[in-house]
Amino acid sequence: MFALFSYSEFVFDPSKWPREQMDEDFQKIAEMFNAMKSVVRVPDLDPKYKIAVFASKQDHCLVDLLHSWQDGKLPVDITRVISNHDRHPDSHVMRFLERQRIPYHYLKPVAGNKREEEILDLVQDTDFLVLARYMQILSGDFLKKYGKDVINIHHGLLPSFKGGNPSRQAFDCGVKMIGATTHFVTEELDAGPIIEQMVERVSHRDNLRSFVQKSENLEKQCLSKAIKYYCELRVLPYLDNKTVVF
Repeated sequence: MFALFSYSEFVFDPSKWPREQMDEDFQKIAEMFNAMKSVVRVPDLDPKYKIAVFASKQDHCLVDLLHSWQDGKLPVDITRVISNHDRHPDSHVMRFLERQRIPYHYLKPVAGNKREEEILDLVQDTDFLVLARYMQILSGDFLKKYGKDVINIHHGLLPSFKGGNPSRQAFDCGVKMIGATTHFVTEELDAGPIIEQMVERVSHRDNLRSFVQKSENLEKQCLSKAIKYYCELRVLPYLDNKTVVF
């Protein structure tokens, strides 16, 4: 099986090439070459992608996304934050969300109920979801009902250091390389197509605090890059559970 992908960027004069006409023209080109899919996006004219951000207790990825969004560095609109962790009303995150009028939904899982039906109701108006260190597993049934992409970030210490406090485990074992991986969520845990990966060396000069800070910084950068790639249509599915990133 052979697959050919094409990605192009160009500058145009909207007065000479209206946005509506552009879709029609590219659709004709797609039909001419029997393309399976053709997507056109004009960042300055098209609405930003709407996303919901999922987070648990750790704040670093969530805070980074919120501040990047506020500074206009992320081409998305954050519609809401969903969490299984109840944050204090006077916390930095909650005060930020209140100022920006972004709803925060605390949905605590109960025995045998992950509240997925409630979550689905909350995210129907989104274009994709971002798991910013959300320590809950979304079921295959949820993914099918949602029907759109879900992006996840996790540290690069897996699979060697699982369970609680993986950074401490890795630090105690004297690892020399840490990393982060952003990938699409599938039914198989942490096995979806990879979008971005980043690594950094650590050494005996690092203490546990600097070790954790480096790991968290990688996670923030890796997630932010993946979201930008996705919004810029730079990420395409490929064969054998892989992606093509332009």
